[in-house]
Amino acid sequence: MGEVLSQNEIDSLLAALSTGELNADEIAQKDEKQVKNYDFARPSKFSKENLRTLEFIYEHYARLLSTTLPVYLRKNVQVTVASSETVVFSEFSNALSNPVILGVINFNPLPGSIIIDFATNLGFAVIDRMLGGQGEALKKTRDFSEIEMTIIEKILILCMQLMKEPWRNVVEINPFLERIETNPQFAQIISPTDMIAIITLNIKVGDVEGLVNICLPFFTVEGIIDKLNTKSWFSSIQESSDEDYMQYVEMMLRKVEVPVKVQLGTNQITVSDFTNLQCGDIIRLNTKTDSDLEVYVGNIRKFTALPGTNNEKYAVRVTSVIREEE
Repeated sequence: MGEVLSQNEIDSLLAALSTGELNADEIAQKDEKQVKNYDFARPSKFSKENLRTLEFIYEHYARLLSTTLPVYLRKNVQVTVASSETVVFSEFSNALSNPVILGVINFNPLPGSIIIDFATNLGFAVIDRMLGGQGEALKKTRDFSEIEMTIIEKILILCMQLMKEPWRNVVEINPFLERIETNPQFAQIISPTDMIAIITLNIKVGDVEGLVNICLPFFTVEGIIDKLNTKSWFSSIQESSDEDYMQYVEMMLRKVEVPVKVQLGTNQITVSDFTNLQCGDIIRLNTKTDSDLEVYVGNIRKFTALPGTNNEKYAVRVTSVIREEE
């Protein structure tokens, strides 16, 4: 209930109005409430705070990609968050090219699915690198073969699994890849008018640069939307101990494949002798039958070993470890 004026206050107010000290129109304008336009066709379901928190999540995700992908591609990879925005799903799907790489990921235990839109030039660069090339993109886009899609599926599963850790501060997720679509018409996971948040990552693999869009429908994150704020995010962050970090580095190193070779010995022959070699010819090496052989890990001499057999296969038994100072 508003404040009740006394008779003296009413008389003073009427006198001020009659003399022009107060303007009735100005008083009425002060009481008016500010009205904001609302677009019912594009309802604002994600707040700026929600988008900022999603950027925090995927900045963490970008750092994980930057350190993990080089292990598989053996090439420098740079990943950054380019932008975040909210649009209706139809705008996102209509902007997709054909062919396209769309990974439909079930965001268990959250309802519905999300989409990873992987740029085709990045896809071809990854395929080229995984098959032993320099990691170059095709000059002319074409459809992917079955073998190429198998390689892309492996990379998408890796990218999907890396999402677990950044989302852990909000909710524990256990995502799995439902399918991969190369035609955007077959990736209609929600209604065209539903709102989505799009987090865009800029990925550079060597000299090839492209965008990866992560599509998060509001329907999927609606149940945890209250947790998508910076206050909740920072309060739930737990700093990893040095021991946990060492275990993580050790786990990543164990996935690295390195060649191991044993050198039986060396010798020098002329080009003429080499071109005339035939089955049964013997080349004398600079080692004896009872001397230790050198074992190389990559191009580094790391062990010495004795030759032998194991289960009817050639084998060596390590006799010593060569230290760096040696």
